[in-house]
Amino acid sequence: MPGQERSFRAEAVVLNHWDYGEADRMVDLYTLELGKVRTIAKGVRKAHSRKAGHLEPFTRVSLLLARGRDLLIITQAETIDAYLPLRDDLLLVGYTSYVIELLDRFTFPEEENRAIYRLLTNTLPRLTENVDIPLVLRYYELNLLKLTGFRPQLFNCVQCRAEIKPQDQYFSSEQGGALCPNCGPGNARSRPVSMQALKYLRHLQRSTYAEARKVRPAEQVHREMEILMQDYITYLLERRLNTPVFLRKVKPKINHE
Repeated sequence: MPGQERSFRAEAVVLNHWDYGEADRMVDLYTLELGKVRTIAKGVRKAHSRKAGHLEPFTRVSLLLARGRDLLIITQAETIDAYLPLRDDLLLVGYTSYVIELLDRFTFPEEENRAIYRLLTNTLPRLTENVDIPLVLRYYELNLLKLTGFRPQLFNCVQCRAEIKPQDQYFSSEQGGALCPNCGPGNARSRPVSMQALKYLRHLQRSTYAEARKVRPAEQVHREMEILMQDYITYLLERRLNTPVFLRKVKPKINHE
């Protein structure tokens, strides 16, 4: 982590930006060195600015940052990877925005976490491939939850602690994991989960990405896992995310075309 020197180098992914004043732009970053930070790029909207093209959302950048009175100031910016395919497809824009929104909701400003940064910079190129998107998203969700302290318990019943057997089970977002057939039916806040969905979630939770992608569950299993994870994430955040709503609106239009 950088000390208190006036200027320092940092590597980051641009999460979001918006115009500020006549020529400046506020830029939210997730950095390798500092975690999530809000910065300002002065004069970036002027015609001669060389920084503007390097500070688009989803871009991985190398920066020179200076400490201002209230905010870090971006004085230099150079693109490491623009992940251009993520801007050319509306669905990919939506999926990437979901990854960014999830990161933003589960992290706090200026909390260094290099493992989260690596997870993010590993996920973005996987999205550019535009294959196995449900796998990419579920793997990202489970690992982000683990790194932020919200890892769901999938190997033992969260109520009686019995080992989960290879059969249909239940899941409780409130209790943070799986419930066995003895504990689940009497729990008003639990939901059934199929053996196949739970088995694959467990596989994703304990495997590397290379290992995880060797298994190809049916589409209905992917859908079941998506619903379960969305319910769990919504419970943890106490609010619904914006990007899943956007994706539900976009998918029918694209499929119709």
